[in-house]
Amino acid sequence: MIIIYQIFYSLDREKQERIINAALKEFAQNGYEKASTNVIIKEAEIAKGSLFKYFNSKKELYLFLFDYVNGVINKIYDEIDWNETDLFERMKQIGLIKLRIYKQYPKAFDFLKSVPNENSPEVKSKIDAIKKELIENGLGMGYKNINLSKFRDDMDTKKIMNIITWTIMSFSEQQIKKVSSFENVDIELFYEWDEYFDILKRCFYKKEEQ
Repeated sequence: MIIIYQIFYSLDREKQERIINAALKEFAQNGYEKASTNVIIKEAEIAKGSLFKYFNSKKELYLFLFDYVNGVINKIYDEIDWNETDLFERMKQIGLIKLRIYKQYPKAFDFLKSVPNENSPEVKSKIDAIKKELIENGLGMGYKNINLSKFRDDMDTKKIMNIITWTIMSFSEQQIKKVSSFENVDIELFYEWDEYFDILKRCFYKKEEQ
């Protein structure tokens, strides 16, 4: 943790959340370059100039938000039942946990949704690396302790997992594009998953495991 953050973390929790939510909202709506720190200050109801007592620069604040969002994402993995080793049951479980976390922290995910559209040279290389790490870590955690013996013996397990991964990522991207804000996410978003999971299971599981 950068030392200057200690000042921010010394604030009461309610004030921290006001600043974080105001910053998430402004960056999500306007992107890095057009985002106004004055708007963040006004919405967070803090004194003018105080924001840069907590963060050295606009860039530092922006990158700090990734640490915050990563912490929110980790809340999903904290709730997973790791005793569930069936891949598709695990994915369903994660989907339902995500739905609740989305509703609890909508601004965090609205911010994350805006990131692929960010082209500012000041932050692009850094966020590309962070984005790649988030995806790789997320998939690694989601697949932890999965029972691979359920997959067909006449197919390459690694290729099966690649196909499943590509399907999950593509479907997720399509669904997220339909959402104007994660405040509006509904259980309907996940119903279609079951149909895809059923197809994938019939394609790749041994018959006795289907």
